[in-house]
Amino acid sequence: MARRGCSAWLERLFVFIVFMDLTLNFTYAQLRYSIPEELAEGAVVGNIAKDLGLDMSALDARGFRIVSGSTEPLFQLKNDGILRVNRKIDREEVCERISTCIINIKTVLENPLEVHYVAIEVLDVNDHSPTFSENETYLEISESALPGARFQLQGARDPDSHMYSIQLYKLSQNDHFRLEVKDRGEDGKIPLLYLHKPLDKETARSHRLLLTAVDGGKPARSGTIDIIINVLDVNDNMPVFTKDAYVAALNENSPIGTTIMQVNATDLDDGLNGEVVYSFGINVNNKLRKLFEVDANTGEIIVKGLIDFEAKDRYEIDIKASDKGSVPLATEKSVIITIVDLNDNVPEIEVTSFSSAIPEDSKPGTTVALISVNDIDSGLNGKVICYIGEGVPFTLTPSLQDNMYSIVTKSLLDREHQSKYDVTIFAKDAGEQPLSSHKTISVVVSDVNDNSPVFSVNPYTFYVTENNVAGASLFSVSASDCDEGDNALISFNIVRNVEEHKTFTSFLNINSEKGDITGLKSFDFETLKMFHFQVVATDSGTPSLSSNVTVNVFILDQNDNAPVILYPVSSNGSAEGVEEIPRNVNAGHLVTKVRAYDADIGYNGWLLFSLQEVTDHTLFGLDRYTGQIRTLRSFTETDEAEHKLVILVKDNGNVSLSATATVIVKVVEPKEAFAASDVKSAAKDEEGYDVTFYLMITLGSVSVLFLISIVVLIAMQCSKTTDYTSKYLQETNYDGTLCHSIQYRSGDKRYMLVGPRMSIGSTIVPGSHANTLVLPDRRRTSEEVRKIIFFKAVPV
Repeated sequence: MARRGCSAWLERLFVFIVFMDLTLNFTYAQLRYSIPEELAEGAVVGNIAKDLGLDMSALDARGFRIVSGSTEPLFQLKNDGILRVNRKIDREEVCERISTCIINIKTVLENPLEVHYVAIEVLDVNDHSPTFSENETYLEISESALPGARFQLQGARDPDSHMYSIQLYKLSQNDHFRLEVKDRGEDGKIPLLYLHKPLDKETARSHRLLLTAVDGGKPARSGTIDIIINVLDVNDNMPVFTKDAYVAALNENSPIGTTIMQVNATDLDDGLNGEVVYSFGINVNNKLRKLFEVDANTGEIIVKGLIDFEAKDRYEIDIKASDKGSVPLATEKSVIITIVDLNDNVPEIEVTSFSSAIPEDSKPGTTVALISVNDIDSGLNGKVICYIGEGVPFTLTPSLQDNMYSIVTKSLLDREHQSKYDVTIFAKDAGEQPLSSHKTISVVVSDVNDNSPVFSVNPYTFYVTENNVAGASLFSVSASDCDEGDNALISFNIVRNVEEHKTFTSFLNINSEKGDITGLKSFDFETLKMFHFQVVATDSGTPSLSSNVTVNVFILDQNDNAPVILYPVSSNGSAEGVEEIPRNVNAGHLVTKVRAYDADIGYNGWLLFSLQEVTDHTLFGLDRYTGQIRTLRSFTETDEAEHKLVILVKDNGNVSLSATATVIVKVVEPKEAFAASDVKSAAKDEEGYDVTFYLMITLGSVSVLFLISIVVLIAMQCSKTTDYTSKYLQETNYDGTLCHSIQYRSGDKRYMLVGPRMSIGSTIVPGSHANTLVLPDRRRTSEEVRKIIFFKAVPV
């Protein structure tokens, strides 16, 4: 019959109401379904996804689920969006003594966050028959009982509710008794036996009646009990309670043994017929007997078990007063005990949905988690105030649903400043002695690529010695990124799409991971003095960020060029020459001048001359700076007519390089000397034409470069608006070796021109490879550099 009722309810059309409200960054809606109890496991309640208009294909990815507690859930929700019964539902077990049985569940979807509330009304089915605790009961009634006396009978119990509970009692046909029913509201109907006609023990010592309890089902269910009434002899006064009503208030959680109140009844009879004892009425169930007890002698009602206001806030107990007569008389009185609520339950915080990681670029107001707060106390004791601890960029915002809150961001986040927050939620009730609880959740701030790589130095300046090994590492650059993971993984590249840098970057290579830069060729200072290029550092984020740095490279000179003899040079190209001088020349006569050239600069290109081999050291002398060969004394008759001089030309590098020239000096008579001089002059005019021509081209080129340099310096000086004092300062910084130097200042830079010692009648001409050497000036804190230009001295 119960199954037929279930099938009938399954054929009914379910009714649902959908309310949808947008609250901050999440959505919630409410559905309502009706199902009969005792449905089989797996029975369909309703298609939630269809009723809400959700995308069926995205349910699995969005984690569509029921938020349930620790107990086994009554319903199950699968990926098809259909709500099914998880286990058979007994309405009397789930909603005991509740007229309308509604089960509320919460469903959640992620990305975006949605919360939907579903209310399922469980409709009652007449699946229980009325039952009595015993099959028969005995009553002892004195024959002296007067018509109109009432005797309370044991009521039947039917767990069903509403129309399916007990609706009426029937008493079998008899002459002495009638049936009355007392309605106690939620406690049900209580049958009373009404004495209609006096009893006569001599006529009938006992009476057997049948009491039937009938519920309101269609068809109706019923239960019966046999009532056996024994007629007793006269004990004609029953106990009478001193009060018409007994009402008491009891605090919940009162200690066991607490006396609630005392009832009192009197009996006008004498002896045992007048002694009164107290007990629970016949209809007091076992639950009440576990919570309370009554002292049989004093009538005190005492606490026996744990009293919880949240379980029940009011009790009505029947207390029976009986005498001790052979045929005891008894009367019953209802005692009403009201339970007073105490603030004994702390608020409970439940995290409904939680995003453990939130991007650092989330806007203020982004939802991090949903929480619900509950306090089962009543009144102010159950009123909860919820807030978040200070020091975190989060706040609580209330939801349209009672006692539900959203944790949202209240300011911008920065993972590089703080990557994790411990957010503590506090809940406090409004009782006189408030109780509170807290719960901490950890929110991780996930990284977003919002930081560009930063070079450790900007710009970079490196000094590389010429003649480096091709393929060897020259120097390296480094950069850092405050982000993490791929966002902080940096790769390096050389910018090669700039026209002015293509020439230099073509022979450079960079390690994209470490930033090591290698040269693919060997540098030559005499060809390239300095160059610059750009390196870009790019992270691996999406989208990627990058930054550039300029790298300035200065090539340092090495002594890699040996001196070249310009004069004397013979017709076959060797550094040999013949000079003829008259015998009558005086001391100091200029025999010849050895000319040499070194492509290096500075000390590496500064040449010194010395006599490596000479036939007579007293006759000839060599100026170590100019290469001039002069006589030291006059010739005598005993001096030889031919002298060989080997001149060593050596630069001043750390590892010096050298070259030699041979000069043959022939001493002739004055007339022969003049004749030979004429012949030589003609030959030299033809043979030395080429050398002179190249020297003129070289000197002209150097002169033009020097003039251009002076014009550029003057232009730079004119463009400066400050520090025009001390344009040119004369200073001698070197002894003997570098005895001539000129210092001058242009704007915020300081320059020094240095050259070898010059003889009278010589002119300063810039060397063909005059260069700039950059040195730090220790006397200034600014980035001032000193430039040194070397000159060579040549005769006019």
